[in-house]
Amino acid sequence: MKKHTLISFLLVLVTASLLFGAGVQEQAAPQAPQTVLEFWTWRPEDVDFYAKQIALFEAANPTIKVVQTAHKNTEYNTILAAALSGGAGPDVFQGRAYGGLATFADSGFLEPLEAWMPELKNYSATALLGATSPTDGKVYGSPAVSQTVFMFYNKDIYKELGLSIPKTWAEMISNFEAAKKAGYIPLGNGAKDGWCLETMLGGMGPSIYGGTAFFNDVVAGKKNFLDPAFLTMVEQMKSLTKYMPDMYMGISYEDMRSNFFNELSPHLIAGSYEAAYFKTQNPDLNFDIFAVPGPKATDPAYVSVYADMNFAMNAKSKNKDAAVKFLKFLSSKEFGKAMVTDLKMVTSVPDVDATSDPFIARVLELQKNATPYLFLVGFRYQQPTGSSLWQAAAQGVMAGTLTPAQAAKQVQDGIASYYKPFQK
Repeated sequence: MKKHTLISFLLVLVTASLLFGAGVQEQAAPQAPQTVLEFWTWRPEDVDFYAKQIALFEAANPTIKVVQTAHKNTEYNTILAAALSGGAGPDVFQGRAYGGLATFADSGFLEPLEAWMPELKNYSATALLGATSPTDGKVYGSPAVSQTVFMFYNKDIYKELGLSIPKTWAEMISNFEAAKKAGYIPLGNGAKDGWCLETMLGGMGPSIYGGTAFFNDVVAGKKNFLDPAFLTMVEQMKSLTKYMPDMYMGISYEDMRSNFFNELSPHLIAGSYEAAYFKTQNPDLNFDIFAVPGPKATDPAYVSVYADMNFAMNAKSKNKDAAVKFLKFLSSKEFGKAMVTDLKMVTSVPDVDATSDPFIARVLELQKNATPYLFLVGFRYQQPTGSSLWQAAAQGVMAGTLTPAQAAKQVQDGIASYYKPFQK
């Protein structure tokens, strides 16, 4: 009996020991190493969207953690350039397009992506144009979205005032007058931030200066910015100041948006990227869009379109394999669809059906009369850029310190200092 008791006792000890050892071994099992990726954007308003998408990526890639940092859009380029030039910065980030991309690529900050992402060959030539450096012809970004600039309008205020979408410039001015008489700010735009005046040009200018025909002629050097059509456009922009907020030179980008989503103004010239933000700020806001018309109803009503954003990789990233996985996720159809449904943006990802969203469907309808965003697409590759020249000159016009002719000459002379087609 004692012998059986002793054997049972020993078996209990051995079993306990094995179980304890297994438990210790299980606890001590090393965790799979986790790679941390730094991801930067210039859209603080989209932090929640990216957090949701990052969570989906991390669930499918448990060995990778993505840390998101969002900077103010007007400060982003400076902060990013300083970080990258110091050999630091994010692994993956939102990169600009056209000249904004070329500057970073030519500085050696961006990793060429074709070898990492063969699927880029499936993107449209228009999307890839904004992601390609003209210096070496390499693709340095995965195209994310295109943006369209037009007029937002408040449908409820239009109904209240008995207004309809204008078919001519004169009809649009008549709508502004009706809104002013009713106590609204007819046009919510301001002039404190120079880049907002480039947006304003993109939304109201092409139907006045002649859209794509003028763009092609000025890029080829057949016309320049002293052309009467361009001067007329600048004069028309100046004429809109009587419908803008009081002290419009002090009205910032955030003020402009607030004027519209708080329904103080029934009109705002802005980009398609604003739609989701407006709904976030005022879920009851009932808005739609139209292309600013030209002098005659038979004139094409143009909207400016441009590649707005690329997802890029830091050439000095120490985590390129993980970074490519995240880039591929940001280039997937699932992510592209989320950009459409959640952010109301026109994705550049191939084969994503965006027409199911009513707002995007309307944007695509207006794009039937699309024209390149003048200075961004055509003249942002060398210094001083067409954008910087126009923004400063336009502020002078709006403030009354420059005439339209003086502003146009300032732009023309600045670009002609390096642009050979203007030096003939």
